[in-house]
Amino acid sequence: MRAGPKVGFLMGVLSHLRIVEIGSSAATSYCARLFADFGADVQKVEPPTGDQLRRTAPLTPSGQSAWFAFLNFNKSSNVIDSSEPNSIPQLTSLIEDCDILIDGRDVDPADCPSIDIVAIRQRRPGLIHVEASWFGAQGPYAKFAATDSTVRALAGLVKLAGPAEGPPLHAPDFQAGILAGLWAFIAATSSVVAQMRGGGGRSWSVSIFESNLALTEYLMFESFAQGDVMRRIGINRFWPNFPTGIYLTKCGWVGVTTAKPEQWRAFCDMLGLPELRDDPALTFNEGRLQNADRIEGQFIPKLKARTALEWFAEGLTRKIPIVPVPEISDLLQDPERLARGAIVPIRMGEEGGLTVGSVLRLTSTPPLQGGKVPAAGEQQVFAGCRTDAPKKSDSAVGIGADRGSLYGIRVIDFTMGWAGPLCTRTLADLGADVIKIEAIQYPDWWRGIDRRPGYVTDKMYEKAPCFCMVNRNKRGITLDLKRPQGLALAKRLLAGADIAVDNFSVDVLSRLGLGYNVLRALNPRLVMMSMSAFGTNSIHRECRAYGSTLEQASGLPGVIRTADGLPVMTHIALGDPVGGLNGCAAVLTALVHARRTGQGQFIDLAQTECLMPFAAPWITVQSISGLPHEVAPPPGSTNRHPEYVPHGCFRCAGEDKWIIVAATDDHMWQRLATLVGRTDWAMDSSLRPAAARRAIEDEIERYVEAWTVSRNEDDAMAELQAARIASGVARLPIDLLQDRHLRSRAFLQELERPFIGVHPQPSMPIRDNGNPRLVRTAAPTLGQHNREILSDLLGLSDDEITQLAKDQIIGTALLPEAELETEKNVYPN
Repeated sequence: MRAGPKVGFLMGVLSHLRIVEIGSSAATSYCARLFADFGADVQKVEPPTGDQLRRTAPLTPSGQSAWFAFLNFNKSSNVIDSSEPNSIPQLTSLIEDCDILIDGRDVDPADCPSIDIVAIRQRRPGLIHVEASWFGAQGPYAKFAATDSTVRALAGLVKLAGPAEGPPLHAPDFQAGILAGLWAFIAATSSVVAQMRGGGGRSWSVSIFESNLALTEYLMFESFAQGDVMRRIGINRFWPNFPTGIYLTKCGWVGVTTAKPEQWRAFCDMLGLPELRDDPALTFNEGRLQNADRIEGQFIPKLKARTALEWFAEGLTRKIPIVPVPEISDLLQDPERLARGAIVPIRMGEEGGLTVGSVLRLTSTPPLQGGKVPAAGEQQVFAGCRTDAPKKSDSAVGIGADRGSLYGIRVIDFTMGWAGPLCTRTLADLGADVIKIEAIQYPDWWRGIDRRPGYVTDKMYEKAPCFCMVNRNKRGITLDLKRPQGLALAKRLLAGADIAVDNFSVDVLSRLGLGYNVLRALNPRLVMMSMSAFGTNSIHRECRAYGSTLEQASGLPGVIRTADGLPVMTHIALGDPVGGLNGCAAVLTALVHARRTGQGQFIDLAQTECLMPFAAPWITVQSISGLPHEVAPPPGSTNRHPEYVPHGCFRCAGEDKWIIVAATDDHMWQRLATLVGRTDWAMDSSLRPAAARRAIEDEIERYVEAWTVSRNEDDAMAELQAARIASGVARLPIDLLQDRHLRSRAFLQELERPFIGVHPQPSMPIRDNGNPRLVRTAAPTLGQHNREILSDLLGLSDDEITQLAKDQIIGTALLPEAELETEKNVYPN
């Protein structure tokens, strides 16, 4: 007799779903864990020796993998021995009884029995199938040996971080798989939504490489607009803003971002540096970057006069994005993160610890708060207790399959910048009708807002490629929400919507009269998400934040340190795209619940928490050992790996040319040693274990670099890959616009738009039945769809629409500075 379920477990939003996970990859494991977080019955299939991720460093004191623990708590384990005669029927039966198959065999088959997925899907057309691979099934990189870091190098995520002289610095593994797992979850969950409206199953393929391009898109499009202007300019320095870095204080580290001139002036005033504040050459970021050494030479000593917490408090009063940079130990002791479930308890056999919980903060139907990591072959006590299990669909083709899995879903988009618009763009790409609300008084600032006459008359705000990148496939309307007429129209749109998203500072919509308490009375099934930096009730809720601030506050920089202990950032604005994708995953989860029950809810997404999974293994290890020196690679060895030897970024022939090379197992090590001319190493059985090679890692790295430095980086990668050695050229974002693999897969689609002309658009990294989803429409010009939406959706007459335009409630042109000031005087609220 099966044991009863855990108390409260059956209340999980996704507890009606059964998931089967096969193969071994971080991407698919993380996707499946996101389902487990919300109560799905996740059946993980392993060989008798267990998933190889169970042996992945860093290890807990009892020798268990902290990475595996983070990826797999609250799942069940099924051991299937492929050598047994009944293994194929056993696995086939398990899959035929599930709703979603998450397939990582292309990354690592994990000795999974051979099964005929096509035949199973013919019998079960309602089955949702999501498979992950490093690079996709076709293209020049399709068969490449890869690691997390080599993929990130090829995706343009390595070369711009680190000292100007090199080598570029990059985090240990545990990033690429998280991004791909998020995309896989988005694909699968959107398919669940489609099935609720009579759709059939879908088959999705997820490219881990392309998944990570979501982090590079901004810099790719800046390169498209401005050319080859980006270079690595120093640790914690990133084009185009300065300062955007981490600095030592009297006690602790502090993260600083001054993107706007007024923030720079306030920063100088705070530090008592009027000569910097008043220097016209330093007003804008470009001038500050050119004088970075001189500027830092003056303000770094000033920062050492006070503690990080004192500067944080001062920054709040001056509206400067300044935040303390926590150590891993700070995260583990933070009462706010513990209370929110950002840090949760887990158990691995007899060993207990803490890890990163779900960042998808649904408030009415929250995720599970921790759980147990299954031993190989262990069923959790709640396995098989699906609530209201869905009927198996016999429909071979989903309703509106050609229109996207979210066709018929309406989203009201109050977001600006990068994070929020990426969330809603993804919903739009999947077929949702996304209505973007701006105002002629305050449009999306990613348009590039400058109210000087020439900028306005030339409509320069319509010429920003990055705005076009994250706002395609949407309709655009302008409404002045500070005026009663505009507010009333927004409420009418929200009354008929499924989802609303904002990424304003906390309480902005509430002050306008659009808080969730108001809207749920208007539309009980509405899913509403706030994407603030720290959460609606955080003690940091008033802190101004950019994507850089989010990384600084997440704890991730503490994992990567220089020889003198300086925490290292990896990206100009890592928090923005990561927050956007997590936001999309959160609203889809809540949408499943709303579609099943008719009950919407509020989602309190804290974007800084969304970066914590990248540091999860180190958080888990320290929670158990309590020893900071065991948490991360030793300072000064930032490009080394806790498991692979060698693993590093090596110089190639030419100026600033680099390649990441890794030996992921003993056989790959032997091939690498032979290739670089050390056959004696290849033949030395004592060097087969990576732990033995660790003693001579310096010497190994010298030989590898002596080999790479005499070769062009692409030639080096070709030779290494021909020998099946994991490697990836460290690309610049501009290189990706002509990347041969992306071009072969039609990843970049061309679109035409007024004011911009023909420009590229990135495809989603998730492909339905193998084909990229076509970009339907270009980003809207300001107020482009005013008449269409107000007339067709809300039934306004031509005269009413004309009057709204006359009253500047709506419009299609940015309001100049003089008119804006006049309006402020007339409508002070």
